[in-house]
Amino acid sequence: MVLVVRSDITMGKGKTAAQCAHAAVECYRQISANKKYQEIYESWLVQGQPKIVLRISNEEKLMLLASNARKAGRTELTPGTTSTLGIGPGPKHLIDNLTCIESNSVI
Repeated sequence: MVLVVRSDITMGKGKTAAQCAHAAVECYRQISANKKYQEIYESWLVQGQPKIVLRISNEEKLMLLASNARKAGRTELTPGTTSTLGIGPGPKHLIDNLTCIESNSVI
């Protein structure tokens, strides 16, 4: 699972952690409820539920990534502000390909 946080929004560490938690819980909720992805879900559980947190420079790039991944986490900083994206759980190679994780940068 990858959590992508906007770096152009001022958030304290606690708020950032809370937003990541919201995104992670939503990813968990969606995959655990979908029988189609049961094998991926169980594999993720067995592997210790790995999570990686990355930064992205702005909302436009976050929404592009969300569009590509078809999952977006929402926040309540200012109503309507999107701060964090959760992707996965899923196969490492697919998530890495979406997030360019090898280079520690996103898009």
